[in-house]
Amino acid sequence: MTPPPTLAILAIGDELTSGERVDTNSAWIASKAAAMGVRTVEHRTVGDDQPRIARAMRDLAAQSTLLITTGGLGPTLDDLTRPALAEVLGSPLVEDPEALAALRKWYTGRSTPMPEANRVQALRPESARRLENPHGTAPGLAATLGQARIFCLPGPPREMCPMFDRFVTPALQAAPQMRVHVRIVPTFGLGESTVADLLGDLMNRERNPVVGTTASGGIVTCRIRYTGPAADADRLLEESIADIRGRLGPAVLSGHDPRDDGLALVRSVSDLLRQRGQTVATVESCTGGLLGEMITRLPGSSDVFAGGLLTYTDALKARLAGVDPSLIEQHGAVSREVALAMAAGGLERTGADHALAITGIAGPGGGSEAKPVGTVWIARACTKSEPEARRFRFQGGRDWVRQWSAMNALGMLRLSLLEAHCSLLGES
Repeated sequence: MTPPPTLAILAIGDELTSGERVDTNSAWIASKAAAMGVRTVEHRTVGDDQPRIARAMRDLAAQSTLLITTGGLGPTLDDLTRPALAEVLGSPLVEDPEALAALRKWYTGRSTPMPEANRVQALRPESARRLENPHGTAPGLAATLGQARIFCLPGPPREMCPMFDRFVTPALQAAPQMRVHVRIVPTFGLGESTVADLLGDLMNRERNPVVGTTASGGIVTCRIRYTGPAADADRLLEESIADIRGRLGPAVLSGHDPRDDGLALVRSVSDLLRQRGQTVATVESCTGGLLGEMITRLPGSSDVFAGGLLTYTDALKARLAGVDPSLIEQHGAVSREVALAMAAGGLERTGADHALAITGIAGPGGGSEAKPVGTVWIARACTKSEPEARRFRFQGGRDWVRQWSAMNALGMLRLSLLEAHCSLLGES
């Protein structure tokens, strides 16, 4: 059975290797390929150096069936993709009459004479073919080296993307009997190493489907990749998803949400509230409104978010949330008692079904031996259940403490809505 195609991506340009610009093309290409069931095996970036470009082309073409390069097709001396490809193919550069005619037509349409420097863009390796570019002056190139088909595309996205869709997409269509299928299962509440321990043999690289993990922004995502006949894909992927759910329990946020956009936790909580016809309010101190901002990132958040109180000072904790000043005097603003009072006040004063309260020491100053920087109390109150408060000790800088505080507040609400119980990262 013919194996599925594999893709390598080579981004070319000194501006990329120096950090002056971020390579967004490779991420765009890889996501397009993944949507068609094609696995990207490597991204590589090289500067404007012909021997390095040629070496990278040879290396990547030897280990993949498709190689896409971006950049280096302009008219200046540092645009070296054409001669590098010619070197790799062992094919001389020749002037393509159709390419030259298209260049002249481009400039004529703009009532501008074509600079002589642009004539170099009509060159191509003799064994390669030109890819038409109606959006700019740099034609693309297509060639074959061994088992690999090579596509050289211009760097500007407004030129690269249409050329990719027109010329590369057909080459990325895998044989229907052998495809790569990917599902993702986002989780929250467990560290990546703990998730890996619980998944165990599912992460064996020889397994098909194979499961891998990535951690970003507090979410640990399980990626399930199956390579094989399309007829078997859904069944085997669903079996793996069910296995992951069984092993990770309430940490799993959803079955297989294809949107890996960092909003999995917010989306999960919002969906649970919407299903119940309920709303949540926030009372925030050290997070300064970050929790409310997270909830409202999703369109339609007015269905589930009642509003929030920013009680950064002790005076506003009392005035806005109705916290008894004696509680603050006796226990301190960062305490179980004050967090619970903030949540109760938020519930009463907003009329929401749930209230989340956060009070803590985000740093870098303000900590003590008893309550070091990173100490945060998060409370949850509900009209139909007993309130709860949890203490967390977060490591890292101020932004990290605030981010984790908001995420764990959502995590507490989610567990309550599911009537599930588990510890959360940072809980002490």
